[in-house]
Amino acid sequence: MKKDLLSIADLGVEDIRLLISDAIDMKAQGWVSSLSGKTLALMFQKPSLRTRVSFELAMRQLGGQTVYLSPAEVGLGERESVADVARVLSRYVDAITARTFSHQTLEALAGYAGVPVINALSDREHPCQALADLMTVCEKKGDLSGLTLAFIGDGNNVARSLMLAASLAGMNFRIATPAGYAIDDKTFNLAQSNAVGTGARIFCTEDPRQAVTDADVVYTDVWTSMGQEAEAKSRRKAFAKYQVDNELLSLARENVIFMHPLPAHHGEEVAEGIIDSPASVVFDQAENRLHLQKALLAAMLGGLEIPLAGYR
Repeated sequence: MKKDLLSIADLGVEDIRLLISDAIDMKAQGWVSSLSGKTLALMFQKPSLRTRVSFELAMRQLGGQTVYLSPAEVGLGERESVADVARVLSRYVDAITARTFSHQTLEALAGYAGVPVINALSDREHPCQALADLMTVCEKKGDLSGLTLAFIGDGNNVARSLMLAASLAGMNFRIATPAGYAIDDKTFNLAQSNAVGTGARIFCTEDPRQAVTDADVVYTDVWTSMGQEAEAKSRRKAFAKYQVDNELLSLARENVIFMHPLPAHHGEEVAEGIIDSPASVVFDQAENRLHLQKALLAAMLGGLEIPLAGYR
């Protein structure tokens, strides 16, 4: 049976632990040939640097290959229906990685595809980013359980996936957003449900100082995501007091690490110089996209015996 990764909710507590553990092992191991003969389609409606390169290299380092399909080549849902694209690609490739504007498009693609579909970013979630982020925290801090991650900014796709991932990993998750930009109730309630079993504490506030105080990890993302360009001016005004700078970071623990999924708007959501400071692990995050995705692809396509939820 084929299974998809559209949301962090598709994983369980043990899945996340094993993926992180295997990603760390594969990072040390280097190139292998466990996916020789396998092909991954990369279908992107949005521009990409880290996601495209990391998935292409992940397959190559596992002995497989990729086919990249640009927006102009596919015209997903415009030139050709999502259903037809899914069914055609399923005859050619072993899995599909898709970056879409709408999560509904992603769900439709998975519904019609006969091969696994991986969410490479949608307007709702960015699960591969969140998994690589937890891998990075694990490398820097050891056991994730009991750590506190403070997210400052928009309750966007990255924040949703991080909240869910943290709740499954036993990490405390605090998020500070302006009024009107908070995490949706569905995601919050699911994270709270996960936290009952893992001991994580989930906390939402409009005060960035309250969120950051004594945090082990401080995380931010752009205020205006792809597809929201028309809102850029109003968002800059709404988020003006949510910049991560040295003063805000000083409220966190002495050995705090700073994270950002990139691309960054230096001087906007993050003050100039923070990404280049000793606290920053931003480029380790970027590198770990490659290694986590190797572990994920190996698990989904048969290179590792990781008992992912629903893959058993």
